[in-house]
Amino acid sequence: MVTLSRRVQSVSLSANAAARQLTRQLKEQGVDILDLTTGEPDFDTPQHIRQAAVAAMEAGETRYTPTNGTTPLRKAVLSKLKNENQLDYELAQICIANGAKQIIFNAFAATLNEGDEVIVPVPYWPTFPDSVRFNGGEAVLLECPLEQEYKLQPQQLAQAITSKTRWLVLNNPGNPSGMVYSADELTALATVLRDHPDVLIMLDELYEHILFDGREHVSLLHVAPDLAERILLVGGVSKTYAMTGWRIGFGAGPKALIDAMVVVQSQNSSGASAISQAAAVAAYNGGLDFLPPQRTAYQDRRDAIMTFLKPVQEIDVLNPDGAFFIFCRCAGLLGKTRPDGQKIESEQDVMNYLLESGVSGVAGSAYGLSPYFRLSIATDIATVREAGRRIAQACAALS
Repeated sequence: MVTLSRRVQSVSLSANAAARQLTRQLKEQGVDILDLTTGEPDFDTPQHIRQAAVAAMEAGETRYTPTNGTTPLRKAVLSKLKNENQLDYELAQICIANGAKQIIFNAFAATLNEGDEVIVPVPYWPTFPDSVRFNGGEAVLLECPLEQEYKLQPQQLAQAITSKTRWLVLNNPGNPSGMVYSADELTALATVLRDHPDVLIMLDELYEHILFDGREHVSLLHVAPDLAERILLVGGVSKTYAMTGWRIGFGAGPKALIDAMVVVQSQNSSGASAISQAAAVAAYNGGLDFLPPQRTAYQDRRDAIMTFLKPVQEIDVLNPDGAFFIFCRCAGLLGKTRPDGQKIESEQDVMNYLLESGVSGVAGSAYGLSPYFRLSIATDIATVREAGRRIAQACAALS
């Protein structure tokens, strides 16, 4: 009999992955299901990036890599941060990992002791609280519902910070909400943080380039550069460059923190793939000329599905400003009766009904907020439009 650790029992498998697996199983059985579960770009990795990977293989770049990342990639990240983000770092402040998830895990593993607290705004990306728990910390969850546009408020933050607080997590643009903090909103949070110099800040900005309606990305590092010595910036190639399967993320932050994170990584995975790192160099050095049409496509998909969702009185939804998700509150569906006479009494009942109506999403409980659900628009516009039509039709059939 295998006895599992308390830590592994405190976390769970990804709800996103579970929803996608169920969808795949139903499709294999011939069920007509539109899959809006996964936050993965449907575009191909740009050709010049793929070519760089092939060239690296042909050149024999297939060996172990330095734990903190190859020098060419770390230099490419430095250049990206300076040219795209107007942020200055030194090479020793950059580390590379097997995706942004590992950067996050390494940071918590390197800094948390039993009982330390990490403030996580809700809704959240599930990796944040689960990585905290796995590393012995306590996730302090602060609800940020639709009424406050899913954004953490300064007074919430001020009230939540205690002597045990080690980190604040800020995901901007946000998954699953698609919210984007303004410069003024970030400035207000920075004012609170200045009163608590021992609190570290984790900035997850993976969706920085997927913004709508002409918005420009603003980072906490832009409005509060004085906080840089306690900020870990988390980035990667997965969303902007459609490179989810290449598994490359980076961390940029204080050297002491980066050094400790590299120690953690040296004992759990060592360096990231040599081929993937060569491809990431080409990504960061190759410019963003390919991106505007993709960003336009995401915005068109957002607008297409919102055309169907906004008129549905039982669903509350805000126009996302970035990322590629629609986060819907479905409290108005609770208590309704389906055409087959069954009552909808819970968020899971809503998800089951939508699934039977031909649309697969992810329940809001996966992101800490119920009753809500998340839809991904990282698929073709015809699928997104048809999914919106099916959801609206299913809601109209309720009594």
